[in-house]
Amino acid sequence: MSDQHWYVSEYEGFEIHVLTIPRDSPESPSPCGSHGYTFVGYVCHPGDASPGPDHTVQFHADGNDVFENADEALREGRGVGRSIIDGTHADLSVLPLVTRHT
Repeated sequence: MSDQHWYVSEYEGFEIHVLTIPRDSPESPSPCGSHGYTFVGYVCHPGDASPGPDHTVQFHADGNDVFENADEALREGRGVGRSIIDGTHADLSVLPLVTRHT
């Protein structure tokens, strides 16, 4: 993954980190040899990107999601991160991060 990098954006007091990955890459969460892109990412407090569930909320694209290019994958990844922070994501929440910092 040396030629790839994490895109970081700030939102509502958190950081959203997104990595876009070609679907045919071994690093893809669901490598299938198909063309297009997918993404992985996590939400954390600014400057607190330590690995582990106490410091990040990790997410990835659904296995069947294929994005035509890296920009579309990045846009969707940032949207997922915002939904986690906003509390509108069906399965993930920043509550563990908030309670850890209080």
